[in-house]
Amino acid sequence: MPTDFTNHPFSVALTDDASQHPLVFARAFNSGNAGAVEQVYEPDGVLVATPGQPVTGAARAAANQRFLGLGLPIDVRPRHVYVADDIALLIVDWTIDGQGPDGQHVHLEGTATDVARRGPDGRWRYVIDNPFGTERSNDPQ
Repeated sequence: MPTDFTNHPFSVALTDDASQHPLVFARAFNSGNAGAVEQVYEPDGVLVATPGQPVTGAARAAANQRFLGLGLPIDVRPRHVYVADDIALLIVDWTIDGQGPDGQHVHLEGTATDVARRGPDGRWRYVIDNPFGTERSNDPQ
């Protein structure tokens, strides 16, 4: 069933447990609310929606909106969580699968390599969200 894309305010409860942060992201994503998704990032947090092309700010929100526009839920499965003080490395398998808005089958999957930081409020937020992990870009760097 497609996600309900309404403009109603939706707030996501951030977590004080780094291992739960990917699940918080999934809850925000599956709400269909772009504002809720933005809450799981630090203000200057980076999203690498296309390998080799990190974005932040309005470009990050637009990239996430393209994923939300599929109208399909995301399923996340945290594989590894490594925490050092207020920094966490999260390795997370994820899938988006189903019938897209155009009636075509959509299947996206990856293993994210993400970095989160515990803020002064004790809650975790993404500093780097790299959903396609180690996939190579065509961009020589």
